Amino acid sequence: MKSRFAVAMVQIAVLLLASASIATAQTTYQPKFPGDPARSESEAGALGYMRTVLRAQHLYKKKYDKYATSLAALVHTGSFTKRMTNTERGDYTVSFRTHKDGFELTLTPKQMDATHRSFYAEESGVIHAEEDKAADENSPKVQ
Repeated sequence: MKSRFAVAMVQIAVLLLASASIATAQTTYQPKFPGDPARSESEAGALGYMRTVLRAQHLYKKKYDKYATSLAALVHTGSFTKRMTNTERGDYTVSFRTHKDGFELTLTPKQMDATHRSFYAEESGVIHAEEDKAADENSPKVQ
């Protein structure tokens, strides 16, 4: 009887270790392309969103000789869709502000950590990031 119990406990331990290994493997971020700067799936989504907005703004400026004054104005420009005007983007919140000669786009994580950095971009198209505070034009560039 004791040996059956011992065998069952060993089997349970093996299953628990295998489950833990699988869970760890699933949480490791797999880059989407060579040189991908994202550190997590959430960051990959946030950076993809930023690139889409920046591209749409570039196309809008080329067509109208000015930048769009709202996210809604970018709908159907490039691959920017109506759904993308929603400022709640999963683990991130979008802020879009315009000024006389351009715009500022920020994505702020709901919980900031090493795999959920804040991002900032403006009309130059350069994306900046910070791990522990809101990103701005002085933050390190995303490589």
